[in-house]
Amino acid sequence: MGEEFVKVKAMTQHFVLVHGISGGGWCWYKIRCLMEKSGYKVSCLDLKSAGIDPSDANTILSFEDYNKPLMDFMSALPDNEQVILVGHSAGGLSVTEATHKFAKKISLAIYVAATMLKTGFLTDQDVKDGVPDLSEFGDVYDLEFGLGHDQPPTSAIVKKEFQRKIIYHMSPQEDSTLAAMLVRPGPIKALLSARFTEGNDADKVPRLYIKTRYDRVVKPQQQDAMIKRWPPSNVFVLESDHSPFFSTPFLLFGLLVKAAASVKCACD
Repeated sequence: MGEEFVKVKAMTQHFVLVHGISGGGWCWYKIRCLMEKSGYKVSCLDLKSAGIDPSDANTILSFEDYNKPLMDFMSALPDNEQVILVGHSAGGLSVTEATHKFAKKISLAIYVAATMLKTGFLTDQDVKDGVPDLSEFGDVYDLEFGLGHDQPPTSAIVKKEFQRKIIYHMSPQEDSTLAAMLVRPGPIKALLSARFTEGNDADKVPRLYIKTRYDRVVKPQQQDAMIKRWPPSNVFVLESDHSPFFSTPFLLFGLLVKAAASVKCACD
């Protein structure tokens, strides 16, 4: 009886998983498998120029364009359906835009080692808190200048020789190898243009933050700063690198399920 109830409860909840820069829906393959086996509905989106989306990152110049796949997905949801949004890394910006525009369709927003800024990059402090600083590792980026070398870069990707050391240092070797084969340049100009000034609907969506203690990308002090500035309802901590969907998938899955159990679906 108890197991049947949990199964029914799970079936009513729909997780939408949003990747970070250079990633794709493929990042979530372990989490998706665990969730679907447990009866949850799961959608893993590819944002513009990510995963199998055919767009060239150097042609994506606005955050609105980059995040359009998520906005289209949310717009297409029936008005009486709610989802749990999960954003990793820069995917937090995507989730935040959705909370501003589709608050009534979101039962919970979960930020996993993610950029959590209510208004996006409006101030220098926003940039300090939300943009990874990898300068300690040296010259780690391959940049492209789609608008010319006299303009800011349009795309960026961490060089292959630095990817495991910075992003996946606690993850299984096979996962960092897979990632090295699949990551793509991300539209850095578009991401840095993310600004949200639509109103206060974002505060109507319950938020939860999952910190990654050994993160070398969005460093713990940056995560703490964003949590302090825009406090979520709860904070969990994983003993993880920047990629807990690889390094601690079962623990991350457990936290997502715990979070799901704390919210009441509109369809219950």
